[in-house]
Amino acid sequence: MAINTKKSSCIRVGPRYKSECSNIVNSSNTKLEWCDTVRYLGVYITSSSVFSCCFRHSKQAVYRCFNAIFGKVGKIASDEVIIELFKKKCLSLLLYGTEACPMK
Repeated sequence: MAINTKKSSCIRVGPRYKSECSNIVNSSNTKLEWCDTVRYLGVYITSSSVFSCCFRHSKQAVYRCFNAIFGKVGKIASDEVIIELFKKKCLSLLLYGTEACPMK
């Protein structure tokens, strides 16, 4: 199982999340895939014994954003300016959806 790239998929959360499940067929006779991770509104939910989210993609987006900013301003801007740009542009990418996901 892997991350789903289709619109509809199935995921199990709970003590029996590793158990095999029978396929679910929708109204157009298409089978829904069982996945380890699904993306819902930009938040990646993982299959596990308790509800949990994966922040790997968010971290990648923050690094990508910061590298783009730092590549443009480099050594020209002061530390304070770089920190403010990070707060305004990058931090929101990391914090999106965290209020709905448990933090470990």
